[in-house]
Amino acid sequence: MNNSRPHLFGMLAGLFLAAGLVLSSILATTTWLKVRNSQFITVKGSTQKDVSSDLEIWHGSFSTEADTLLEAQRQLKDDRAKVGQFLNDHGVTDYTFAAIGIEEQFASFKDSTGWTQQRTSGYRLTQTVRVESGDIERITKLDSESTALVEEGVLFTTQPPEFIYTKLGAEKADLLADATKDARARAGQIAGQGGRNIVSLHDAEMGVFQITPLHSSQTSWEGENDTTSREKTITAVVTATFLLE
Repeated sequence: MNNSRPHLFGMLAGLFLAAGLVLSSILATTTWLKVRNSQFITVKGSTQKDVSSDLEIWHGSFSTEADTLLEAQRQLKDDRAKVGQFLNDHGVTDYTFAAIGIEEQFASFKDSTGWTQQRTSGYRLTQTVRVESGDIERITKLDSESTALVEEGVLFTTQPPEFIYTKLGAEKADLLADATKDARARAGQIAGQGGRNIVSLHDAEMGVFQITPLHSSQTSWEGENDTTSREKTITAVVTATFLLE
């Protein structure tokens, strides 16, 4: 009885292998028949390009607190002058200050009847400065040296910089053309397996562009537009339909 088990296992393995070969043959034959009997073939093509950002956007903010609104405004004006001087000293002259944000602060107290009330205890004013520049190295250095403002008594904080590639609009046509070439090459390989040839492009549909950090594989249906990394990869996708002969 035990001697028959290896023989049984061998028969089962052979059956599974044969079934797998038959299934693969059916799938290949089905694909071949679709290509052979169809007038068109539709495939996706893609292309990638590595780029370096050519624009950096940098934000910094500073704030003051005082018992009165007038005093808080005076302090903020002094700090704004220090921030402007800091930027000028670093060769940055193209910057803008946003509108001042005013936050009224309150303190709780008990009135003569024992009820808890609130009254204005001071004001906190905040202002943001924005810098846009194609000099990436200068702005990166600016960000690292902004601690000098803190040493001058300015409550200054920065946000992570944004890195932008501005030339995509001018390069879209070339990227889509390369993606279409890739689609044609793939279609030609598939059609050749069915004994067919590509005649011409029938129509093409542009997919979304994916702008991702270098070596990243993240994608989205809406298209990625990374601003966190200086070095990026642009991916263009085209769905193309070709006429067969």
